[in-house]
Amino acid sequence: MVRDESFLVLGGAGLVGSQIVREVSRQLQPRKVVVASLFREEVEELLNEVRQEFPEVEFVGEWGNVFVREEFRELSREQLLGNPAYREALYEDLFGDIDAAYERSVLVRMIRTHRPDVIVDCINTATALSYQEVEPLSLKTHEALQQLQQTPDDPSVRETLTTDVETLLISQAALQLIRHIRLLHRAMCEVGTRVYVKIGTTGTGGMGLNIPYTHSEDRPSVPLMMKTAMAFAHTGLLFLMARTPGGPLVKEVKPAAMIGYRRVALQPVRRRGRPQFVYEGRREPLQDRLVLREDECRYRKQGELVMAGVDTGENGFFARGEFETITHIGQMEFLTPEEIAEQVVLEIKGSNTGHDIIAGIDSNVMVPSYRAGVLRHTALRRLHQLERESNGHSVALGQLGPPELSKLLYEAHLLKLNFKTLKAVCQTPAETVADTLYHYLETDATLRNQIISIGVPILAPDGQQLIRGPFINIPESIHDEVPVTPEDIDRWARKGWVDLRPVNMRRWQERFERMMAAKPFLHTQGTASITRTTYLHDTIEIGEVVAWIFANEEGGYRIK
Repeated sequence: MVRDESFLVLGGAGLVGSQIVREVSRQLQPRKVVVASLFREEVEELLNEVRQEFPEVEFVGEWGNVFVREEFRELSREQLLGNPAYREALYEDLFGDIDAAYERSVLVRMIRTHRPDVIVDCINTATALSYQEVEPLSLKTHEALQQLQQTPDDPSVRETLTTDVETLLISQAALQLIRHIRLLHRAMCEVGTRVYVKIGTTGTGGMGLNIPYTHSEDRPSVPLMMKTAMAFAHTGLLFLMARTPGGPLVKEVKPAAMIGYRRVALQPVRRRGRPQFVYEGRREPLQDRLVLREDECRYRKQGELVMAGVDTGENGFFARGEFETITHIGQMEFLTPEEIAEQVVLEIKGSNTGHDIIAGIDSNVMVPSYRAGVLRHTALRRLHQLERESNGHSVALGQLGPPELSKLLYEAHLLKLNFKTLKAVCQTPAETVADTLYHYLETDATLRNQIISIGVPILAPDGQQLIRGPFINIPESIHDEVPVTPEDIDRWARKGWVDLRPVNMRRWQERFERMMAAKPFLHTQGTASITRTTYLHDTIEIGEVVAWIFANEEGGYRIK
């Protein structure tokens, strides 16, 4: 049921977004539609139109850059990159504490404020993140490094290099996309968003590597291929979001043609938001050097460039010849925003349009098989046999990650070696359990040294001593030394240390009690008795115990 729900349309004042706002208002009778777009003027212009068309719907406007913090939402990229303090803030939002970045985010604030039931994301995210001139910036940074080697004492070279390196660090599209998705998903889970629909892109209007429309001399150009890479990286992350319990229903509609058009008009031409002028040319001889960019003041202006053309919204303003070429059969051709909006509304209603990319991937990936399940038991039997023959401990190497997996497996292994069953652990005082495991490790040097050699230290029952090897995986830090507080010890021990303190043994006892509590229903409810909370054994089977913990405590389980 979608009637009387609230909608947030990101990029809602754009070519596709504006049609989705209208189609949603016309067909779904929403209680409220929030139109969010980059510029205030375009939002207010659309709101004036739709309020007259759909007076029964409440329309609210939001504007600003959703990829930055609140205080930067109306600043241009040039303004942000030109200020060292702003660059440092962007670095912190990308690489720093995600909880702090979450509280500062424009996107998160919008979602928290309006608590939308449905979000339709029409922002061309792939373009926004890929067109950051990383390739020329990398070349420029390399040149600055070479200049620094030649003139190490030149302050201007150092300043240029500093700016270039800082800009390069905060222009990494993949990292920006990952953080964007994490903030978006967390915010939607927090407010209970029901459906998220993304209007994606192929990056090439449906064409392949042979695409003749490019951004440089290369064909295909790096910026265009970066756009495609980001577009499908985005799809992959949305696929993961769709498979995450507790979140919204996730869909993506991915047009594979040029989208157009908004209007046909005779109008001044603008480039990057600024007027483009007609200049009077001058003749010069070709010599051994060619100046590519000269001061515009050296050329006489003849007024703004005005041309008849097609406004295709975010894709730009095309002259007749360009539009005729790109939409020709066998080229990009084109698709109207109204057709996209119709499919989006059908998907929100729950129709199977066949255009949901996430559903298409989901139905075509290969899933776990019965054969693999049979062979799993064969492999496990052989592993147990080899472990007995070698008198070793095949528990964890730390290669699968996270460090928490190794920590839990070794703790479960120690409990199994000393107590065998869940019940025996629960019937023993936590202090006794802690001391028993500690004394066992004191006598078994092989197991003790194996644990610490993979970067997992062992915290003694008193919490004051640490048995360790040459390196420690947790905490993760670029520094070789970090300060220690009691709060840090608790956090690190929970995340990646074998924790032999009684408080952790009580945590294990509580887990085992929950596992045993599900056993009475195992044979009384048929197939329904096997759920995520079910543990099938009386004995401690370390892999199954840790899988139970991941599924029931961490929410780490597959839903398909």
